[in-house]
Amino acid sequence: MSEKDNRAVTNWLFTVCVLIMLMIVVGGYVRLTRSGLSIVEWYIVSGVVPPIGEEAWQLEFEKYQQTPEFQKVNKSMTLDEYKGIFYVEYLHRLIARFVGLLVVIPLFYFLWKGIIPWRKSAIYLAIGLLFAFQGFLGWYMVSSGLINVPAVSHFRLTIHLLTALFLLALTLWTAFNHYYRFPKRVSGVYRSAPFILSALLVSVLVLQISYGGLVAGLKAGYISSTYPLMFGYLVPPGLLSLMQPWWRNLVEASTTVHFIHRWFAVVVLTVSIILYYLAKKRSFSSEMHRSVIWMMWLVGVQIFFGALVVWFHVTLFLALLHQATALVLFVVAFFISYRIVYEPLPYPGKLEPRLELTAT
Repeated sequence: MSEKDNRAVTNWLFTVCVLIMLMIVVGGYVRLTRSGLSIVEWYIVSGVVPPIGEEAWQLEFEKYQQTPEFQKVNKSMTLDEYKGIFYVEYLHRLIARFVGLLVVIPLFYFLWKGIIPWRKSAIYLAIGLLFAFQGFLGWYMVSSGLINVPAVSHFRLTIHLLTALFLLALTLWTAFNHYYRFPKRVSGVYRSAPFILSALLVSVLVLQISYGGLVAGLKAGYISSTYPLMFGYLVPPGLLSLMQPWWRNLVEASTTVHFIHRWFAVVVLTVSIILYYLAKKRSFSSEMHRSVIWMMWLVGVQIFFGALVVWFHVTLFLALLHQATALVLFVVAFFISYRIVYEPLPYPGKLEPRLELTAT
């Protein structure tokens, strides 16, 4: 692959990464404005056009009036108010379609031109298919809120979020490979302390983000508006006895899920600090050292944002800022793991110190 072609594929992949992150944040906005259940059908082609004319709007509104959300939450909603939440979800789906085209059209072009050889196309096709699967999961999630309960399943919401993270990770890894021109893997890296710790950091961060998804789905962020205390306690009593059997509390009880999410952040911070001190003793590149420092400080900032979200009772701006920062944290943590696995190559125009690892 020529330098020009490689740069084109690299730019496309990084653009896709940014679009994935944008879609996650937009999805958060839709959820926080309670707009996600306003459109009760999913038509890929005809759904591109919104209702036109009063009769069409009235028909769409009547469909929404049959949903649990209208009957139990928004019974006094007028047609004009419905149009407000409809357009939020409509724009969400329109953006998703646009992003899908930005994934599929360049991919087909690269395959057609032979820039991406068919024999090496599996990872790129997987990215495209995962985008399509995300669309299915989005509707699968929405459909859970159209039957009996006026809210989507918090499990389906979290699965949708985790699949987006997996898609982001897959695209990032491929983009990094192109940017660094498919570098050679460091010998024995998977047994090294830096890699093990970086993998642990990514794992605990993904678990923390997963609990963020559960908090969002259960609307558990509204449970308490005080931090660090909850209901006057550092550890509220009965966290594992709200439901039976006890383990259900870990994923279904709003109070317990909220408590775990706010304090598991300390685990993420601890791992990032340990990785920082380990990196100081190793001959990493300057870029790696900067990334580890950024990771440690970003976790601290994210904990502060989380406290602000609680104190100000989940205001829209703070909640979206908290969510966007979590995505940045994921990207930085993932980048650290990547750089540990592969030897860094020189950047265009300057030489980068060689990444040295000692296998344990």
